[in-house]
Amino acid sequence: MSSTTLSPAAPRSTDRTTSAGISIVLLAQLMLVLDSAVMNVGLPHIATDLNFGPASLSWVLNGYALAFGGLLLLGGRLGDVFGRLTVFWAGLAVFTLFSLLGGLATEPWMLVTARALQGVGAAVAAPSVLALITTTARDETARNRGLALFTAVSSGGAALGMLLGGVLTDLLSWRWTLFINVPIGIAVLLTVRRYVADTPRRPGRFDVVGAVSATGAAVALVWTLIKAPEQGWGSAATIAGLALAALLAIVLVLTETRHSHPLLRLDLLRSRSRVATLVTMAGLYGGMLATFFLMVQYFEEDLGYGPLQTGFAFLPIPLSVFTMSRITPRLVARFRQPPIIVAGATGTLTSFIFLLQIDSTTNYWTGIFPALLLMGLSMGGSFMPITSLALLGVEPEHAGAASGLLQTMQQLGGAVGLAVVASVYASHNVPGDFLAGAHAGFAAAAIIAAIGLASAATLLARPRAAAVPAPEAIRAEVEVS
Repeated sequence: MSSTTLSPAAPRSTDRTTSAGISIVLLAQLMLVLDSAVMNVGLPHIATDLNFGPASLSWVLNGYALAFGGLLLLGGRLGDVFGRLTVFWAGLAVFTLFSLLGGLATEPWMLVTARALQGVGAAVAAPSVLALITTTARDETARNRGLALFTAVSSGGAALGMLLGGVLTDLLSWRWTLFINVPIGIAVLLTVRRYVADTPRRPGRFDVVGAVSATGAAVALVWTLIKAPEQGWGSAATIAGLALAALLAIVLVLTETRHSHPLLRLDLLRSRSRVATLVTMAGLYGGMLATFFLMVQYFEEDLGYGPLQTGFAFLPIPLSVFTMSRITPRLVARFRQPPIIVAGATGTLTSFIFLLQIDSTTNYWTGIFPALLLMGLSMGGSFMPITSLALLGVEPEHAGAASGLLQTMQQLGGAVGLAVVASVYASHNVPGDFLAGAHAGFAAAAIIAAIGLASAATLLARPRAAAVPAPEAIRAEVEVS
């Protein structure tokens, strides 16, 4: 009798523990992704309060994105060596601390420094998220749902950050876009060890040269792109900066071919399909973040929206992204990843082209809402198959490296895309006429997205036998939903 009563209770208890653990980890992931965009809406207020210039203002976003993207591979390696949960906890603690200090900043350098150190914490914590979801999940179904939620959070989190940033900036202050991380971070830090088990440690050497050269190349490239309008595109400083970025990239490749425990496993780049998905991710995410940067200023400067209204103006994107996260697994199971990725990239590019048409007479509901809705549907539809295809065929022991590489391309794509668009915008900026620089910036964002589409289109050129079918994990998710 007792066994009959207790046996059904055990699975329910396990399910609750599993759901709680995955939810806690995903909450942290959402917070890390939100920070890529949550300060966008407050940028005009930050510029006024701390005296930022038009181009240097982008460092509030890029300081975070560069450190995040440049150190993700190192963060993944730290998780392998010291245990995923231990490293996740340490990274989140750093992120939370510098969220507090950033909110207290009184000078531009203080805010940019805090944002960069937030990015360091995020880079240490984020690579462990997928591994912890996998190890915490009780069975295949739970893992599939965790993956679907992870892709929804990762693709929609930046757009949701715009709404949250608008609410906090309007009701409180832009500083609360940083302060809000503190209670959430502390809550995760206090509860995660109760519901999530650590992964085994795998002692090994660290690729310090690889980490320094990868981050240095990214910083040199973005710094040069942002400074190019004031220094001149053909100036010695611009050419030297681009040359330094290229040199550090070469050092990275040479180091990774010789190191016994490389940060970047070059054999992951032997798959042409994986390379195509990585470039597509960088192009689409870079174009999207750059567009956010411009649209915030358009809403607040040209349309006269307040921060709260600006945040709600972006609402079509997160709503459509989260809607597509439920539909896309079924589409992938039926049509495979490549055509879904190409359709998403086409829709994203089209949304940027729509935004090129805006002017001072444009109505939100007829001229902007359709573009943002299309952008959200397209991004939400493409991110999950991109993630699935990028990780397909990777051995379990290298899944963390492949996941870190994908997230690195996403974050660096965002940083480089934002740097290019901010630079183009600044070089065409006319005081009192925002649209003069904005149209040039939207054109640059469209070109970045077109590169992503061109890369995605190469996936369709493969013979049908090489077109990757939907993984069984996704099929299972479709059957149980």
